[in-house]
Order: sequence, then structure tokens, then C-alpha cells
Amino acid sequence: MAVPALPKIFKAYDIRGVYPDELNEDIARHVARAYVAYTGAKRIALGRDMRTSSPALFQALADEFVKLGMQVDDIGLIPTEAIYYTAGAFDYDAALIVTASHNPAEYNGMKMMNGKDEVVPGKVLGEYVQQGKMAKPRVGGALGRRDIFAPFIEHVLKQVDLKALRPLKIVVDAGNGMAGKVIPALQPRLPFEIVPMYFELDGHFPNRPSNPLLPGALDALKKKVVAERAVCGIAFDGDCDRIFFIDEQGEFVQADMTLLLIAEELLRKQPGATIIYNAICSRAVPEFIRQMGGVPVRTAVGFANVKKGLLEHRGALGGEVSAHYAFPENFYADSGFIAMLKVLELVSRADQPLSALVGRFMKYVRLDEVNFKVPDVEAEMQKIRKYFKGAEQDELDGVTVSYPDWWVNVRPSNTEPLLRVTVEGNTRELAEEKQKEVLTVLGVEGRSK
Repeated sequence: MAVPALPKIFKAYDIRGVYPDELNEDIARHVARAYVAYTGAKRIALGRDMRTSSPALFQALADEFVKLGMQVDDIGLIPTEAIYYTAGAFDYDAALIVTASHNPAEYNGMKMMNGKDEVVPGKVLGEYVQQGKMAKPRVGGALGRRDIFAPFIEHVLKQVDLKALRPLKIVVDAGNGMAGKVIPALQPRLPFEIVPMYFELDGHFPNRPSNPLLPGALDALKKKVVAERAVCGIAFDGDCDRIFFIDEQGEFVQADMTLLLIAEELLRKQPGATIIYNAICSRAVPEFIRQMGGVPVRTAVGFANVKKGLLEHRGALGGEVSAHYAFPENFYADSGFIAMLKVLELVSRADQPLSALVGRFMKYVRLDEVNFKVPDVEAEMQKIRKYFKGAEQDELDGVTVSYPDWWVNVRPSNTEPLLRVTVEGNTRELAEEKQKEVLTVLGVEGRSK
């Protein structure tokens, strides 16, 4: 049976594609065979999100796993972080959720675990499929059900001091994603007055994009926070592994500033702890972590790299500009809900608003990432190496050029023929000037974004 578009759907960290043209039930069955061949798993927890194509893909996977002799537990509608929790808390040697994370409604995909620590790379499974490395049918498979949702909620609540929480008024934008199931389950145990936005599970995403970072996606939340005089607003992406904060003034809080806020409290309790951050976080992140008595460790961009860094360095916290926050007490995996409660605990304890709490860390100006399609990614990065040859450079992820008052990172996308350009400067004027200079060196004017 021919399988179309395999290289396109098998990404660096997961699987994603347009349903049904790029990813469908037939391809899901190929994935199941490759996944079992790669992991050698015999027991798997299988969950899904609220996307319209998730039930069909889920059923195709479940049927194929049973044919392969596996014990399959249907764990129902869950956010992505619950699959990490399930892999870590229960006796499963594999765990998979059908989800396309923050991609548009026409997409679906899969995120997969091998045991409790390894995020299975989609590109590796793609190689298995193309090379015909497939598990064979075996007898003994069965499909059952398991409720992991209630213990998952308890696990999240245990990560904060519930007695320290005050009756804050917050606005939560679920974006019609899985937060619409999780927040109502948490709410009875929390003192907060929650103003809900878009809590209905709807894989069509009728109110805003699943990706909160798209232009205009958070405009309604910002207005609602100000109108309600709430202490903050909170937005989740579709599968809830990323969380974004809006301060009481309706301003977006950069995720690496939130990382510093959580790190500050953690380092009071664990002096000398290691904090993991990625290559495009603000220069303020390692500076403040050192001032707080912590040890900053920089990794390549991508949650899988942050998780690997946490495990290798036994870190106490990890975070990214994309708003993933990972915790060792969460099996070294990311959790939007634990991050939410930790920030709200800090706001509950503080005598300052959220804007002031994070404003202390905003020493520099990092501009929004710019993405451009290029015919030869490596050739373009070589232009940067050559043009800035007198500067400090590193190649942890793409190439980063550093000067005392500004820096730029130019890196290839893991999934598309794109260059991603991030610039930060001591002032906005300098950052904008240097971004223009870098884009001129790359010759990207007129190319499609």
C-alpha cells in the first residue's frame, strides 16, 4: 500500500499533516507498526484531543495496535501534558496522543513517548516506514479503558501550595481547545473567580486560531482582562502544552520573562539549582538566573531539547520563548497547567501586579521572530558567519552572533525550508537597526514569508 507525503508529515519531534490528504487512517496504521517496531512496546496508553478528525485516527491506531498484540488503554479526551503524566505515573512502556498541537483545524498529528523519558522523533518513525521496519501482527492484543483524568488533575494540584492562593479574578481563554475540559475540573479546588472564554470543545476553532501567537489571536482576551479588571489573562493553545499570560494592563507577557518569574521563586527554595533555557531566550535570562544564585544552561530550540537538558543536568526548571515550561516533578515534561498555578501562586503572594513582577526582568528588547523561505538554508547561514566573522559566534542551534549590545540567531526550521531570524538589542532602535542589517545580508527582501 502506497503511503503519500511521508517526509512532510514526519517532523523532528512529532507527526503533523493535513487530514486526510497528508495524514489519514491508512497512514496511521503504518505509524502504529513503525512505532511498535521502534519501541518494542507491549502496553500503550492512547489518548486524543478534540479535533474533528481525532476519533477516526484514534480508532485506526487502536485497531492496529490490537492487531500487533498490544494491550491498549483508551485514556480518552486529554491535553498533551496528560500523556507525559500517564507515561511517567503508570506502568506503560508507550503513550501516544492524537493531536496537532497549535496547528490549524485542518491538521492532525501524533505526539509519542517511549517509556517515561523519550519523546519519540517523528522523523525516525518516517525512516522506519520508508525502510519497511514494521512490527508484525501478533495474538493477544486487547483494547480497554482507563481513567487517568482524575489522578492527572490531582497531580497538577499537588504542584502548588493551594492554601497560599487568594481569590483572584482571572480571565481564561481556552480557545475551544482542551483547556475547556481541564480548567472546569481544576476550578472547584481553586479560590479564583474565573471568567471563561471559548470553553466549548470545538476542533473547528471558531473563535480564534489554535495558535495564540498568530496576529490578533489574543486581542479579545486583552480587552476582556482590562474590562473585567482582572489580575491577568491566560491563554492556551489547542493541546494546552503552551500557556501565555496577559498582565492586568492587557499587555502580552513574553514567555521567557514568565520563566524568570517562576525561576526566582524556585531558586529561593533551591539555591544553586540549574535552570534550562533555549537559544533564543533573552540575554536577561542567564544574567538574572546567575544573579538569583542559579546555574543557567542553554539548549537548542524545541521542547525535546529542553527536556533532554533537564534530564542530563538534573535541572529544576526548563522553559522556552514558545511558552513551554517543563518541571522535574512532572516527569521532566512540560505542563501549561502547572505553570499557570505556579504563576498564580506568585501573584497571590505578591504585593505587586503581574506587570511589575515581570517588568523587573525586561532589560532588553527582543523583536518578533522573522521567518523567510530560502532555497538553500546552509548557504544563507554562511553569509551570516562570514559577514559577522569578527564577532563571537556559536552554533548550538543555527548560528548565533553576539555583540555586547545586541545579538542575532539565524537558524533553520526543523520542518520547513525556512530561516528563522531572532534579534535582541539593548534598545528597540538598535534591535530594529540590526534586524534590518541582518535581513539585508540575507537578501530576504521580496522573498515570501
